[in-house]
Amino acid sequence: MTAAETKRFEEIFFDALELSTPGERSAFLDRACAGDPALRTAVEEKLATQPEVEGFFSEINPGLVPGAEDLRALVAAVNVGEPGAPKTPDDDSIGAWIGHYKLLQKIGEGGGGVVYMAEQEKPVRRRVALKIIKLGMDTKSVIARFEAERQALALMNHPNIARVLDAGATETGRPYFVMELVHGVRITEYCDQNSLDTAQRLKLFIQVCQAIQHAHQKGIIHRDIKPSNILVTQLDGVPLPKVIDFGIAKAMEEKLTDHTMFTMFGQFIGTPAYMSPEQAQASALDVDTRSDIYSLGVLLYELLTGKTPFDQKELMATGIDGMRRTLSDHEPPPPSNKLDTLPLTELTMTAHRRHVEPPALRSELRGDLDWIVMRALEKDRNRRYETANGMALDVRRYLDTEPIQARPPSRLYRFQKLVRRNKVAFAAIAAVAIALAVGFGASTWMFFREREARQEQVRLREVADQARANEARLRVQTEYRERITQAAFLISRNQLEAANLLVAKVAEVQPSLEAEAVLRKLGEWHALRNEWDQAADRFQQLLQADQGDKSENITTDLLMAGPIQIERGDIQGYEHFRRAAIAQFAGTTNVIDAERTLKISLLLPPDAEVMKLLEPFDRAAAESFQKRGVNAGSNPIMAAWRCVSLALMAYRENYTPTAKEWCRKCLAYPIKTPARIATAHIIRAMACYKLDELAEYHSELAEGRKLVEAQFAAGLGSGNGVQGWWYDWVFARVLLREADALDAKPREVH
Repeated sequence: MTAAETKRFEEIFFDALELSTPGERSAFLDRACAGDPALRTAVEEKLATQPEVEGFFSEINPGLVPGAEDLRALVAAVNVGEPGAPKTPDDDSIGAWIGHYKLLQKIGEGGGGVVYMAEQEKPVRRRVALKIIKLGMDTKSVIARFEAERQALALMNHPNIARVLDAGATETGRPYFVMELVHGVRITEYCDQNSLDTAQRLKLFIQVCQAIQHAHQKGIIHRDIKPSNILVTQLDGVPLPKVIDFGIAKAMEEKLTDHTMFTMFGQFIGTPAYMSPEQAQASALDVDTRSDIYSLGVLLYELLTGKTPFDQKELMATGIDGMRRTLSDHEPPPPSNKLDTLPLTELTMTAHRRHVEPPALRSELRGDLDWIVMRALEKDRNRRYETANGMALDVRRYLDTEPIQARPPSRLYRFQKLVRRNKVAFAAIAAVAIALAVGFGASTWMFFREREARQEQVRLREVADQARANEARLRVQTEYRERITQAAFLISRNQLEAANLLVAKVAEVQPSLEAEAVLRKLGEWHALRNEWDQAADRFQQLLQADQGDKSENITTDLLMAGPIQIERGDIQGYEHFRRAAIAQFAGTTNVIDAERTLKISLLLPPDAEVMKLLEPFDRAAAESFQKRGVNAGSNPIMAAWRCVSLALMAYRENYTPTAKEWCRKCLAYPIKTPARIATAHIIRAMACYKLDELAEYHSELAEGRKLVEAQFAAGLGSGNGVQGWWYDWVFARVLLREADALDAKPREVH
């Protein structure tokens, strides 16, 4: 097509798209395409396969309650259908079966896919959301976008992002995937229904930013951030936002599938009111993560004012070219000014939903929040926040009454922030200054007060020096936070060398989720390169940065840090490490924490004092089987690992028959995790050696050695919960060295 033909096609297509019935569209095409049947055919074909502009991924009915369980490691075991399962019908009728999933209710529908609430029967019973391509929509382009959506979601594992649990295809070849069933309402409705004040809204927004940052670090741009794609649910009474609908997400710097997806004649991917200027352009070929930053700015604007910077209906009414001009050329008003354009009744209602009066709401938004929002909405993306976490950090600084990065850092502004954070100290300074002025004014007849005035001057200087020292400390902390944020951005671009150089300059790590993610990634990166000293340094920083928001996250980090101390040859460091871990989790009632503390602390033979300290952990882990049966809970993989830890504890106590029995139970579990199987064989071999069962010792040791050497010969990667994480294999290798050394020592039979 020529440029003129393309423009005419676009105008007719989008005008027809706004008509709601087939009859209206047919009559319109009769007039618009008169005398040009080829053009009419092209438009009708495009209309037949066009997804709705509001997004490919359907919104889920918020009235449904999920029954999801976090069994990440078990996912791979349930992806294969059982023999003899009911066949999948082509019409996807309610009550039909697709793999292990029985369709219960249709809960959403988009341009190319249908979402059902389904019930999983095996290996665990739970309710999930199952998405499948519609009959008649399984064209190459739709399948490509469907596959991109599935893989985009599968790349991510974050508490604020809906998870992919399974995937497959029906017998007729229609792809489907299974997701976490999210129960919640869109974020703006949740805030208004619960009358959240501005600070509460900002705390929810920070979680959304962290979820988007996680997607960016996985190489995914969402490209359609809006309230309907962020649902807020409840977890133990605490609101938890979940980002959904990566259906139009695009991978950065890597292909998600082998398919090629085309966007014909300026078809929009996104929602106009939330769309960045570069995304609205006809090509949008160079859209990057900063487009999502713009959409986050629009979302924050709406959370604060109840309105978007540009009205959706007004944008659509101006046509495609008019909308592009508005987004590219027109500057929206700051949020505080937007309130002045609202009718009085609407302004009053908006303020009431935020627990303030209209004048107070204007005052609250004017200043720092205006600066934060308007930086995210910059037309030039180079002037926006570089990362979603950078924006979240500025919001956190506002909540903590610290200087924000978006505002020009004038001396007066920084001084005002310093005064607000140190009101008591500055009030004292002001009082002292007044006292000094009065004292000096009466110095002619109150000479004896002069000495006191001089002492007050000295104290005033000390207070001022302290204030300057505090400000300098805050500047250093801000600089360190920025380095962590920059390192996170570099990691998202796979520039780990540069990220590591930045982090090496951070002398003091402040606890944050972003710092945890950066240090964990760099520590793992060094470990996989056998750079044990550098890996130990990063994990030492990580343990300082751990926020302790979930103990199981901390024990996971400890599982990685422990073997590293041994691999670097720092036995004294490992001894200090395991005593600190035991002290940290003393008295825990969490079975997973108890089991992992055992495993962390028994990697090398302990002394009698350490064994005594570990007895409560051993009882807690063993009693979980008595209370819950052989599976010790709903996750057989975790239960099997618990058997390994209990076997190692029994071996260290010289209860070698008991150690063999726990190894037997571990090996009996149907889900065979190679790293766990290798570890169980090695512990069983050491127990056999102490029992003088030498033939069985050599047999068991050979089984364990075969698995360990095969893994390290293939190259140690990050791993997963089903095959075994990298640190599980390092753990097994440490025990293999101990088992090999037994044959060179005099035997002790027990």
